[in-house]
Amino acid sequence: MERAFANRTEAGRQLAEKLDKYVGRDDVIVLGLPRGGVPVAYEVAKRLRAPLDVFIVRKLGVPGFEELAAGAIASGGVRVLNEDVVRAIPYADDAIEAVTAKEITELERREQIYREGRPPPELRGRVAILVDDGLATGATMRAAVKALKQRGAAKIVVAVPVGPPDTCRELAEEADETICLSAPVFFQAVGQYYEDFSQTSDEDVRELLSQAAQNTSSS
Repeated sequence: MERAFANRTEAGRQLAEKLDKYVGRDDVIVLGLPRGGVPVAYEVAKRLRAPLDVFIVRKLGVPGFEELAAGAIASGGVRVLNEDVVRAIPYADDAIEAVTAKEITELERREQIYREGRPPPELRGRVAILVDDGLATGATMRAAVKALKQRGAAKIVVAVPVGPPDTCRELAEEADETICLSAPVFFQAVGQYYEDFSQTSDEDVRELLSQAAQNTSSS
């Protein structure tokens, strides 16, 4: 089986080469989807000489069928619902409110530990480059795109190393620009395209954000 990338660092470097037109622009911000998207986004931000931050999205799983997404919440208090799924849930309002409350708690926990007191970035009028380590169904990334639209981003670029062709096409219709380095026809899982797909820890995310802040301030 073809392994397209040695690890997330190499994937980020390859992805960054496709984003050269954004190098050095002062209206660009790179947003990594935690946790695995942050090491990829770090390499992109470094090459573009752009600030790096996280954009946290939490899926709202249907109670009892958690893998089925009823929607998602994102940084900045944005909630996006999949109305087709919601209509099929008994007592949908109560169920959605309960799972939303639970995921807001986790989102806020991650905001606190990743940003360490730093305020969320201002996105209005900026070019936001959304980066993850790969796409599967694309539900989380679609929620992030919708959330960024609500936050007033001037342009939304989705950039990922790998994803199935249909998901890449769907996102191309929602984002202003979409880059999928590899779109294998027989896609099964993101991890199969990495030699090293070990888990990214909360501490890894914090360290990368801190290092990126130093890179930006010294450039």
